[in-house]
Amino acid sequence: MTTPMPGVRPANPHFSSGPCAKRPGWSLDALKDAPLGRSHRAKVGKAKLKLAIDLTREVLGIPADYRIAVVPASDTGAVEMAMWSLLGARGVDLLAWESFGEGWVTDAVKQLRLKDARVLKAGYGDIVDLATVNFDNDVVFTWHGTTSGVRVPNADWIPADRAGLTICDATSAAFAQRLDWAKLDVVTFSWQKVLGGEAAHGMLVLSPRAAERLTTYTPAWPLPKIFRMTSGGKITEGLFQGETINTPSMLCVEDYIDALQWAKAIGGLDALVARADANTKAIADFVAANPWIDFLAKDAAIRSNTSVCLVIADPAVKALPADQQAAFSKGIVDLVEKHGVGFDLGAYRDAPPGLRIWCGATVETADVAALMQWVGWAYAEMKAGLAKAA
Repeated sequence: MTTPMPGVRPANPHFSSGPCAKRPGWSLDALKDAPLGRSHRAKVGKAKLKLAIDLTREVLGIPADYRIAVVPASDTGAVEMAMWSLLGARGVDLLAWESFGEGWVTDAVKQLRLKDARVLKAGYGDIVDLATVNFDNDVVFTWHGTTSGVRVPNADWIPADRAGLTICDATSAAFAQRLDWAKLDVVTFSWQKVLGGEAAHGMLVLSPRAAERLTTYTPAWPLPKIFRMTSGGKITEGLFQGETINTPSMLCVEDYIDALQWAKAIGGLDALVARADANTKAIADFVAANPWIDFLAKDAAIRSNTSVCLVIADPAVKALPADQQAAFSKGIVDLVEKHGVGFDLGAYRDAPPGLRIWCGATVETADVAALMQWVGWAYAEMKAGLAKAA
């Protein structure tokens, strides 16, 4: 017997974890003031980039003495820029609990070949024991694991009197979770995450301690041009005023400004966090009512409110060989997508099979609730097929 299809559809079926859904009400008209055909080094271009920096500071509550720059190559470029420029002055603790954190470990150990590097790893759905981190070292970590649906619960584990720098990849946390700036020396994120901007641009935020490291330490390795933040032993201050290293897309800049202005209009960071939390609660309510599905992160204290990762908990499915479990999850994703009610829901390729649903601030809670009804329908269809095959 075929399960009846849900009677409600998401108004916006976009649930990708990056690039993420555009803000509610977005249209191409939002880009009409982009200074196309003009140099990013002209007054109008610099003014737009400076506005993007200033709005970022305002919405996120970044302290006035922290420097903010627009940098190349998305969040990845921002993290690499920080690692290549700052690491090596002392030992480093590298924390990894998902794919991107693993990438920073690889770069530090195999590319920079740091000798005094300590790697702390946890499996998907968990984080490392934060009490074991050595803050005499520099510390590199992801605030939020985009591919595993986990996050650090807060910054209480970071001491105020630390000797090393904290370098935080916050690309799926900024604008949806409250970052404790006093505990963070370097923060990176990209435009295409929580505010749904377009790709290729990253943000790099430096504390005064990080800025001091830049002027008192010279890495042993050569720095590519796109990583250089100093000249003649002094910080290139123009970089933190909108004078980008390479040519940015003024269309993307305009789109980011539009998203920031929307964030201000709805109530700033408090409103953004509340929207992400409400979206995640819609999934939590569904999980509580449907024992066949569960969060990959079992501990609610470290569970994401943006890229929410789910696994199939049905014992009959879990008893299947690994490839058939993966096929079952993929079947749910494919059915939902086939009906145009939810796109890009599959788990990250290196993560355990399951679903990954973006619940950031640009997503509407009603759409999440509607999506979950379709996920339930697709599960029932797949389970019926499984029973028939048996």
